[in-house]
Amino acid sequence: MTSPDPVHATLQIDIVSDVMCPWCLVGFRQLEQALDATGITANPRWHPFELNPSMPPEGQNLADHMAEKYGASPAQSQENRTRLQHLGADLGIAFNFTDSSRIVNTFRAHQLLDWAET
Repeated sequence: MTSPDPVHATLQIDIVSDVMCPWCLVGFRQLEQALDATGITANPRWHPFELNPSMPPEGQNLADHMAEKYGASPAQSQENRTRLQHLGADLGIAFNFTDSSRIVNTFRAHQLLDWAET
């Protein structure tokens, strides 16, 4: 009996993410690039995480949310969105933030993904 070859084994990667999190998408695309560059084979497994479980279903203006949750000024919020747009563009992601962009409650999205998996 031979041992499994650790060099050619598939790496299990568990990703805990909210479907609304742009940073999670950026990190995942960067992970994909790293896997491609190294030739490592991986099996990503996604797990739900609600960043804002108390968010009402209708959501909240993104800039207002960033100010309330993180204390970000309007300028800091815009800088963060611009940074995300540049990072996203380099990774093939088009983030289209506007002054009226909203963050919403993602419970039902996570529920739908769970049902779809089964």
